[in-house]
Parts: sequence; C-alpha cells; structure tokens
Amino acid sequence: METLDLTGHWAGIASVILFVVAYVAVVFEDRLNMRKSKPVLLAAGLIWALIGVAYAQAGQSDRVHSHAVEIISEYGELFLFLLVAITYVNTLEERRGFEVLRARLVGMGLSYRQLFVLTGVLAFFLSSVLDNLTTALVMGTVVLALGKASPRFVAVGCVSVVVASNAGGAFSPFGDITTLMVWQKGKLGFFEFFALFVPAAVNWAVPAAIMYFAVPKTKPEVDATRVRAKPGMVGVAVLFALTILTAVCFKNFLNLPPAMGMMLGLGYLQMWSYYLSRKGNRRDDQDMILDNFKEIERVEWDTLLFFFGIIFAVGGLGVLGYLALSSQLLYVGLGATYANIIIGALSAIVDNIPLMFAVLTMDPAMSDGQWLLVTLTCGVGGSLLSIGSAAGVALMGAARGQYTFLSHLKWSWAVALGYVASIWAHMLVNAGLF
Repeated sequence: METLDLTGHWAGIASVILFVVAYVAVVFEDRLNMRKSKPVLLAAGLIWALIGVAYAQAGQSDRVHSHAVEIISEYGELFLFLLVAITYVNTLEERRGFEVLRARLVGMGLSYRQLFVLTGVLAFFLSSVLDNLTTALVMGTVVLALGKASPRFVAVGCVSVVVASNAGGAFSPFGDITTLMVWQKGKLGFFEFFALFVPAAVNWAVPAAIMYFAVPKTKPEVDATRVRAKPGMVGVAVLFALTILTAVCFKNFLNLPPAMGMMLGLGYLQMWSYYLSRKGNRRDDQDMILDNFKEIERVEWDTLLFFFGIIFAVGGLGVLGYLALSSQLLYVGLGATYANIIIGALSAIVDNIPLMFAVLTMDPAMSDGQWLLVTLTCGVGGSLLSIGSAAGVALMGAARGQYTFLSHLKWSWAVALGYVASIWAHMLVNAGLF
C-alpha cells in the first residue's frame, strides 16, 4: 500500500522525536519506576494523531485509515496467539510443572560441568516451545539453586542459559515473538524455520564450549526435596502440544490464521479445567480444582501493551516514509546479507521486536535464505549483551548481584564468536536457499 513521503514534514520529524523519547524511557524503565508499556502507548497514539493530521491536510484520510486497519489486524493476530500461549505457560506453572522440573534437576547429583551442559541443552529445546523469557527464568532458577556455594557457576551458567534460550527460540515459529511475526506474515513456511536448527545450535555451542572450562569441576550438594505436580499437569502439557499442532494445521491446511487455531486450543484448556474442577469438587480436592480464568488474569499485560505500542509506533514511522528510507540505505545500499547481520547486532541494544517489525514493514525482496538469516540474527543478536533480550533482563533481576551486565560482558567476545559462527553455519548448511 502506497504511503506519502513525510520524512521531511513537521509531523514526521515530531514523530521521530516522540519515538526516541519513548524508547529512552523504556531503556530506563527501572530507574524511572515506570512500566515500559506506558511511554510507548502514549508515543504510538500521538504519532498516529500526527499522521492523521498530515494525511488529512493532504486530503488522503481514507488511505491512512486503511494503513491503521492493516496494522490493527497484524497486532490482533499476534495478541490472540500470545494470549493463549502465555495462558498455557501460566497454567503449567500453577500445576507446578516447572517446580517439578527444577526439583528433579537439582536432585540428580551431577557435577557443575555436567549441569552447565544440561541446563543449556534444556534451555535450548524448551525455548523452542516456550518463550525465551519463561525458559530463562525456569532454567535460571535451577542454576541459582544448584550454585548456592559457587558464584562462578551461577555467573557462567546464567550466560549460557540466556544464550541457549535466545538460540532455541530462533529455529521455531513459536520460540520467539520475531519468528512468530515472520511466520504469521507468510514470509516462511512452518517447517522452513527448522532449517535454522544447526545454526542456532552452533550459536549456543561455541560460547558454551569456551565457557565450559571456567565452570568448577566439583559437585553441588544434592537437595532431596520432593515436589509433586498438581493433578492434571500432564494433561495441560499434552493439550498445549495439541494446541500448537492445531495452529499449524489451521495455517498449513486450512489457510486460516494460526491465532484461530490457538483460540480453539484455549477451548481445549477451558474444557479440561472444567473437568478437573468438577472432579475436584466431588472429591473435595482443592489441588485438583483449576480456575483457568485466573491464569488468563495473570497474563503479563504490560508486555502485550508494550508490543501494541511498539508495533503501532514503528508502523507509524513506516507510514511516514522512514522505513522505506531505511530499506533503501540498508538493503539497497549494503545488500541483504550485510543489512541482516547489522540488524541482528543492533538487537543487542534495541529490542528485536521493533527491528523485525520494521524489516517486515520494509518488505525487502529477499530469498528464503535471507529471511531465515534475519530471523536468526534478530533472534540471537540480543545475546551479545545481557540487556539485549527479555531473557537477559529478567535473569538479571532474578539473580541480582550474581548475574550482572558486567558478568555477561566478560563473555560477550565468546557470544560474538557464536554469533559469527551461526551465520557462517547458516550460509553453509542452507546455501541452496539463497
């Protein structure tokens, strides 16, 4: 859909200033004690108000309405998909699924080095289904529990978990918001993402192999604490897998949005909670009762509203013409390969969601190999710094004082080697897709 070039217009310049100010507020979220969704929601609304004024002055209000509806549609699909996925994760947490996993890992009696590898591998594969934030928190808690007597294991183990969580999310349509956006946009088919499995594995394996020798050889004390899952936990996990399969079938075979399949999956969960609650009331077993609406209430609305603000703000900059200008400078001036590598590196500083949305809005003409490349780099580039991904930021909070910006920065050179190696592996393994 054509847009006006308003990059030199007062409305365009004011919009850029609003976006930068809002993003600075997001970066200093903790210092300002202000949720990240608040500044971006305000900025997005003001940007679109300015766009509306500029297009009205040009006599093209109908066109700007079409642009806005298109972005609402894109966000609506993403919102519904995430709403269901997060509800399932919350329900698994409520059924003590993650507590059981942590307890079993802690009680295995392995050495620090064995646990370093195991937590990294589990984070890699869990992140392909769960989001990288949840995976990092779950596995980070395991690292903290195991490393009570070894701060060095905690510091290195947390770096590994962050890198593995981000890498694991890069090869699955469900593993990261950016991969989900690419899949829903129709740039890559569901199974095409799995071509990134080897490059993603290399991204974690290279720094992990280097950091392995910094991990103590000793064993932590075994914690024999037993944790029992609540009734129905396995059923929730099975239904989550079935929901993902449903979403894939809706997209691949029925040509329907995956979000519709996910909403059907929410219906599965609602009926399962009804069954468990009826059974629990008959047996007077409070652990069996599952109120699924409470898990919907626990959805992280700050995050979902942040996504709304970012997507609409970046979309607004696209309508003003800035993304077309950026596309010209990057994809025409430098070429797709260098542009995609640079965008990935930028995700260590700027959140990968607005970066990926910007690329999708630019919509440069690229081969499947290049779309896979930008999916990979946007997914793993945030691992270069602890603040570069939601996984790193969350784990810094959970392991305050033990996993820090500087403790991650100490190994950033190894993570950077993994970043370069993963790109090389993609160029080699998937050469036929370019």
